[in-house]
Amino acid sequence: MKKLEQEKDLNKKLADIVRYAYRHAPAFRAKMDRAGVKPSAIKTVKDLDKIPITSQSEMILLQKENPPFGGFLTIPIEKVERIFVSPGPLYEPIRIGDFAKAAKEALSVFGLGKGDRVINSFSYHMVPAGLWVDQALRLLGVTVIPAGVGMTDLQVKILKDLKVTGYVGTPSFLMTLIKRAEEMGFQFRKDFSLRCALCSAEILPPTMRRAFEEDYGIKVADTYGSAILGILGYECEERSGFHFPKGLLIELVDPMTGNSLGPGEIGEVVVTLFDKTYPLIRFATGDLSSFTDQPCPCGRKSYRLTRIIGRVGDAVKVRGMFIHYKQVEEVIQRFPGISRFQIQVSRSGYRDEWMIRMELKEGIDQEGLLQALERGIQESCRLRPDKIEFVSQGTIEEGAKKIVDQRTWG
Repeated sequence: MKKLEQEKDLNKKLADIVRYAYRHAPAFRAKMDRAGVKPSAIKTVKDLDKIPITSQSEMILLQKENPPFGGFLTIPIEKVERIFVSPGPLYEPIRIGDFAKAAKEALSVFGLGKGDRVINSFSYHMVPAGLWVDQALRLLGVTVIPAGVGMTDLQVKILKDLKVTGYVGTPSFLMTLIKRAEEMGFQFRKDFSLRCALCSAEILPPTMRRAFEEDYGIKVADTYGSAILGILGYECEERSGFHFPKGLLIELVDPMTGNSLGPGEIGEVVVTLFDKTYPLIRFATGDLSSFTDQPCPCGRKSYRLTRIIGRVGDAVKVRGMFIHYKQVEEVIQRFPGISRFQIQVSRSGYRDEWMIRMELKEGIDQEGLLQALERGIQESCRLRPDKIEFVSQGTIEEGAKKIVDQRTWG
């Protein structure tokens, strides 16, 4: 399809999904009405700036006000294939097949196919990543080992016994598997068959990539995505950024104004899905990046995100899971003895760690409070803090950052 035909097709798809969502998704209609925008005003991609942006934190509030889907679901709930749950909680009526197509596109860089055995270490529980990767691998004809997270020793055994050739999961867990194999007396490059790894959900530091490729002979490709939106970018052989997958509309916008930005300008990644079941139109990821429209040497025509350089607002990703300040705040508000708190994120070796510093009022039973906090925060965030530290009054300055990210990526 020529470029002009592609533009016409994209404009038509955008106009169609906006009209459909306005008629069938009450929350989207309300947002458009408040902005004074009618569907007839959206004719081309250039009209996107007229449509209000929806953030993940706003979606969580909308779902609380209008449970369970915040007024965005357009079909009866009994017709929904699957409902996933992200921290928040955020209910996601996602069609796995649509996400699997983008995952298949990302995985195709390895030339995987019949005869390959791939271990999928993404969770199959509540979140969609495990299932959409599973389906993508099956579309490629690959034999899948649905390992999920954890059970390090067993996964090392699986890698060896089944002569696994591919890995999908976080880079830190792959390194954990390799180091554990070495502790068990194996020479990873000699004793295992792993030749490629598709990594996601965490930043892949250059030092870790070099170790995978130079020390262990594993070809690595990085991807960028989110649970509610699927894979939003993937590396090709050139490693010249994250290619946009087909079937998505991705913008970079000014976080203050919501206006679209041009190539090279840093802004928030905003995505439109053409899914009439759950029409997410101009859904903000909270991630900061920029894009290039220059041709890639690999021959793919899609635009590319350069890299993810940070977050907008008060959320941070730790070991593949987003930690929102408000999630922690909701738990802490149950305990009047805590006057102020701050989240700190660091990195030990190849592992993300996070802790919470809290100022306590006098006379508080710290041991009982600690146990209650750990339970409450793990339930809310689905990720237990590595440490909760009680500090004296005045330690955390008024107006201090809510989240301090001390990680460096070498």
